Amino acid sequence: MPVWSRTATELAAAVRAGEVSALDVVDGHLARIAEVNPRLNAVTQLLADSARSAARDTDRRRAAGEELGPLAGVPFTVKECTPVAGVPTTFGTPRFRDHVATDDAVPVARLRAAGAIPIGHSNLPTLILAGMHTRSELYGDTLNPWDPHRTPGGTSGGDGVAVASGMAPLALGNDSGGSTRIPASFNGVAALKPTTGRFPADQRLIGPDDPGPASQVLVTDGPLARTVADLRLAYETLAGTDPRDPRAVPVPLYGEPVAAPVRVAVVADPGGRGVHPTVRRAIAEAADALRDAGYDVREVPDVPRLDEALDAYYRLTNTEFAPSWPAVRQLLGEGGDRFIDLTMRIAPPADAPGLLRLMSVWMGVRRTWTEFLQAYPLLLGPVFTEPPVEPGLESRDQAGRDRVASAMRLCSVTSFVGVPAVAVPTGVDPDGLPTGVQLIGRAFREDLCLAAAQAVEDRLGTLAPIDPRP
Repeated sequence: MPVWSRTATELAAAVRAGEVSALDVVDGHLARIAEVNPRLNAVTQLLADSARSAARDTDRRRAAGEELGPLAGVPFTVKECTPVAGVPTTFGTPRFRDHVATDDAVPVARLRAAGAIPIGHSNLPTLILAGMHTRSELYGDTLNPWDPHRTPGGTSGGDGVAVASGMAPLALGNDSGGSTRIPASFNGVAALKPTTGRFPADQRLIGPDDPGPASQVLVTDGPLARTVADLRLAYETLAGTDPRDPRAVPVPLYGEPVAAPVRVAVVADPGGRGVHPTVRRAIAEAADALRDAGYDVREVPDVPRLDEALDAYYRLTNTEFAPSWPAVRQLLGEGGDRFIDLTMRIAPPADAPGLLRLMSVWMGVRRTWTEFLQAYPLLLGPVFTEPPVEPGLESRDQAGRDRVASAMRLCSVTSFVGVPAVAVPTGVDPDGLPTGVQLIGRAFREDLCLAAAQAVEDRLGTLAPIDPRP
């Protein structure tokens, strides 16, 4: 079995036991990148020299009898918006091709401290703003390894593709409305969006000032991996407080037991806007897996206050973003501004009284969801209510933008509420595309989401790594 096909958990255990060298692990993944990345274009900046150096250091420490970390020798990719010391943080735009990071972002530093090794930056939509499809002005399009005519999703699309195709067993993305969960689902891998405040992070600063409240609260870093066990390992590594991020709070990794059987609400079609039959089937299969595992699974009419939450989500983000938009749109390249323009048409920025009203709505929606999740500790639903769509649909016209925004509605609202979610694969549809679901939990109960996702994986299996398909 080639090293690139093994999970992060397996690789770390093998490195710690001396069954394989960290250098062999890194070299195996570099060879896999050389084999498949020219076609898929997921890894943007290859960190071969520094990765090999870190691997040699790991092997020296093991030979000296030092205790190695839980992710010893595990390669991981890092989204182009997250700093890696000594490497440009380009955000996918030529303007920042020389924007070299002086320090690791907090989550990168955490993974390094656990023994993991950054092996490359990964592609994203330009400035994380050009749409859901992973296409950047600096690096071009990333292809879905299951079907190059379907988008790999985004905005952490490069990471989803890298993990799915064996270029790395672990990736560090971020999510403010589905940006780890959608590429996980479209590429047949798993992802964790943590509770707001669970993981410390940098603020992805471009200028000297911190971002506004929406960016502070909605954006969460999160791992992508091929198995739920690997997500759990990354979760335990990334959580905890850090003085560089006052948002992170000291909450136990594992909460008090919930009375059994744990109740799971199922909503296949949030808001009643429609859901594709293959997505509905995936949710039904996941629900059956949870029932067999002893969960109390119940269909419920809907999630709370969906339309109100989505309107506030888009208007808050657009209000925060509007003052800088004339300058920012110049960095996005030809057509890169269409997605934001189309979004602003249906959710225009608010004035000061309107902003105060939106903040009130935000609190009310969060309260209603807290009450809902008090009754149902877990919610099972779609990541995206359609199979993977064609690249760039969301930027084509207003209808395309609205269709994509509707399909990702459960991701958007759960980011707005700030609760955790795990995306997990469920199988392959009749067209040969991966299917998946997400399990959403109470705030700071990632442990419940991970346990339920593990039950789904135990029943339905994993899908990756795969070779790119024509």
